[in-house]
Amino acid sequence: MRSHVSRVAQTCFYHLRRIRAVRRQLGRDVTVRLALVLSRLDYCNALLAGLPASTLAPFQRVLHAAVRTVLGLKPRVHVTPALRELHWLPVAEKIQYKLCLLVHKSLLGHMPEYISDLLTSVANIPGRSTLCTSSCGNLVVPPTRRRIGDRAFSVAAPQAWNRLPTELKLLRSTDLFRRDLKTFLFDSVYGHRDTD
Repeated sequence: MRSHVSRVAQTCFYHLRRIRAVRRQLGRDVTVRLALVLSRLDYCNALLAGLPASTLAPFQRVLHAAVRTVLGLKPRVHVTPALRELHWLPVAEKIQYKLCLLVHKSLLGHMPEYISDLLTSVANIPGRSTLCTSSCGNLVVPPTRRRIGDRAFSVAAPQAWNRLPTELKLLRSTDLFRRDLKTFLFDSVYGHRDTD
């Protein structure tokens, strides 16, 4: 996985350097161009679930470089306030977002059967359907013996899903779920935004 992350990060940095070189000519279009670069970070990022922060660090550096390019920040300026201003999630939370969105769509029947078959609701297990976790919309997390097994979709997705608040798990609208999930993850990273 390290080699894959490294290759994707190198490609993203290459494109960011090219965008930075013509940033003044692009004006506001720079964000449109950056969307193409950042989409490389989001592509199949659910496969990166459970990787250590050190492995994901190149992607986080790409995200920081993209923030600096969009806002024209100098290299030594701290980017966390800028990430918050742009409402961008860090890489680890983007992965959690993707996992939870896949689970949500699977539970609604909008995903292929081979993905849905990897998820089991606690409510569907005899003897556990009366537990409070079944009414919360929790999923069964299968036990694994190896650390690499924790990265499997059948384990990582239920773990991410079970960490969500109940009211979020019970939403039926995908658009509402997307919005509320991003807000939940954003608030868990940056804290609640001031409303004044």
